[in-house]
Amino acid sequence: MNGDNDDESLVRMPAEQALDRLRKGNGRFVDGDRCIDTYLSHTKLDEHLEGQSPYAIVLGCSDSRVPVEIIFDVGLGDLFVIRVAGNIVAPSLTGSVELAAEKFGARLVVVLGHTGCGAVDATIDALQDPLEDRSMHVNSIVEYIRPSVETLLESGEKMSRDELLKQAVRANVKTTVDGLRHSSDTLEQLMRDDGLHIVGAEYSLETGVVEFFDDGEVTGLKSEEA
Repeated sequence: MNGDNDDESLVRMPAEQALDRLRKGNGRFVDGDRCIDTYLSHTKLDEHLEGQSPYAIVLGCSDSRVPVEIIFDVGLGDLFVIRVAGNIVAPSLTGSVELAAEKFGARLVVVLGHTGCGAVDATIDALQDPLEDRSMHVNSIVEYIRPSVETLLESGEKMSRDELLKQAVRANVKTTVDGLRHSSDTLEQLMRDDGLHIVGAEYSLETGVVEFFDDGEVTGLKSEEA
């Protein structure tokens, strides 16, 4: 196998199996019963020198409280992780997902939001106080999240700030999922022809649990029995 991981050398794990692994890994994290292989992964550095074949792609938030490999109890080479404030989908981030899906063979993409997201909270602040001074770079993130928050504000539903943040976090995940599904010809083709699945999820800072969902519902991908 060479460093390019061309198609002939890839062993693609089906999305259903990848999702099952993530669920089980998160369960171990929550239970405090982490896999010994995770702790020993540093002893297997040589196994990853000639290439990589992650079984899932995770587009998550940069929040320091949501370290993806830890909350899913995985080791070196298991996940292709992309982290950006607010788990937004900008062109370079879509390109990163395309790269991992095409070049490395992962067939599951998870957009991972989390409770109490600071980027979503900052977007709510920006909409409620548009005159507050913010850097152009922070505003670039806010603009990606803005439509999700605006939809909630324009719905006319009365809710507390905490409830608004809770719903906005999930709406933002859905927006990113939709963006990946429909703004990339490459990903659309892989979904149509090659078993790629893109799902949303939310990590709870309070409990450590990751809930997977799809278009507002818990994802229907079939999970293997434990």
